[in-house]
Amino acid sequence: MTNVAVIYYSATGNIAAMAHALGEGARETGAEVRIHRVAENAPAEAIDANPRWRAFLDMNQDDPATLDDLAWADAIALGSPTRFGAAAAQLKSFLDTTGGLWATGVLAGKVCTAFTSSSTAHGGLESTILAINNHFYHWGSLVMPLGYHDPHVMKRSGNPYGASFVSRSGAAPDDEALMAAQIQGRQLAIVASELSRGRDQGGS
Repeated sequence: MTNVAVIYYSATGNIAAMAHALGEGARETGAEVRIHRVAENAPAEAIDANPRWRAFLDMNQDDPATLDDLAWADAIALGSPTRFGAAAAQLKSFLDTTGGLWATGVLAGKVCTAFTSSSTAHGGLESTILAINNHFYHWGSLVMPLGYHDPHVMKRSGNPYGASFVSRSGAAPDDEALMAAQIQGRQLAIVASELSRGRDQGGS
């Protein structure tokens, strides 16, 4: 069975919804999936100033992400809202703790992908995914883009880097964005499974 870890940061729930859609796609292949949110490190006064942020934090039931989730996984999906064209500090803080796994080669060869959301059409969707991908390069992982091979991505959601959503006026992810995330999760699990099968057949 392929193990898929979906690790994300979400302030108001948009990335959380995409994370669960991606996990649903992976489960469709028979993969075992963990969906975990990284720890919140923003000051309470900042959270309380945004009712949607506070409400999501209070109601979210996903377990906190740990380094064990990354070690356990054959495939990893990382999600974050854009923050000035890069990942949110909360996800970055978690990724900054992966040095031990990197040093021992635990993350090498895993299949990885990224997804994001922004409040504006040109708010850094692609650059955020590319910034997240930088971690995969250093880990020695295999980067899996969403690509254009699926008709839904080509004709509807339109981002080959990874599933993304433009949340105008705080809108929740629409069906097109959630479908793209589901496709990405299914593809991630399939690629990881095929890679594992190839390694087994090769005896390595």
